[in-house]
Amino acid sequence: MAQSPAHRFGQLIGEVLEVAIRGPLEDLCRRHGLYLDSKHPRAARKGLNKVAWKDLQGNTHDLDYVIELGGTEESLGLPKAFIEIAWRRYTKHSRNKAQEIQGAIIPLAETYRESHPFLGVVLAGVFTAGSLTQLRSHGFQLVYFTYQSVIAAFATVGIDAAFDEETPDRELAKKVARFEALSDRKKRQIAESLRQQHASDLADFIAALEVSLNRRVVTVFVLPLHGQTYEMADAQSAIVFLQAHDQADVRPEFTRYEIIVRFNNGDEIRGQFQSKSTAIDFLATIK
Repeated sequence: MAQSPAHRFGQLIGEVLEVAIRGPLEDLCRRHGLYLDSKHPRAARKGLNKVAWKDLQGNTHDLDYVIELGGTEESLGLPKAFIEIAWRRYTKHSRNKAQEIQGAIIPLAETYRESHPFLGVVLAGVFTAGSLTQLRSHGFQLVYFTYQSVIAAFATVGIDAAFDEETPDRELAKKVARFEALSDRKKRQIAESLRQQHASDLADFIAALEVSLNRRVVTVFVLPLHGQTYEMADAQSAIVFLQAHDQADVRPEFTRYEIIVRFNNGDEIRGQFQSKSTAIDFLATIK
């Protein structure tokens, strides 16, 4: 089936967004000695072009950018940031796209929760306030290039990027052809215009990413627990138990380790472990 001009034009806008965000991400990764993965044939994934990661259930999720600690062209590193890019022309599609992004990235965030990866979304076009709030409520940091900004950016190279559901396919096909005929310099000019129009938003996004990447352990609490565990049906029963409990009654039986890891940005990870080896394995994953 032939690809519709509207779909193809949306893909081209997506490519512009990738270019717009790539430079700032590359600069940040150079400063921190990190690897920025993007769509290209990479030996670490057997030469495949897609950026794809698997969650705990074995499901594969395609992404636009992933920042890795210790990654190279030949080997995968530890994911420190998952970043997705999305364009939508109409509000009726924005909530579904927000849910699609959550469905792709949240399982990965859970899979790699010990490294607490940054969750970023670069949006453009028309998104409702509700869809933006929904993403932020799930811990995503956003850069949102408005539809008007996209129109203004394309206008800098003489392309009228405006269209709606009444725009004929032949008109959209002309827009596609004009873009594809542009030099690489002109295409970068569109991306640069987007960055300039939203310089403050982009700076906030990169600053939040840098805070996440600078996360460092400040304290680790290890609490070996000994004694019998008592289960109560409600808080009042627990109060009665505590009132009658003899603190001098020491029970030597080991129960579990409780570990709390606190970071300089306020993050906290807690874990409970029945054996020393699993507790050590957990701490070994903390970066």
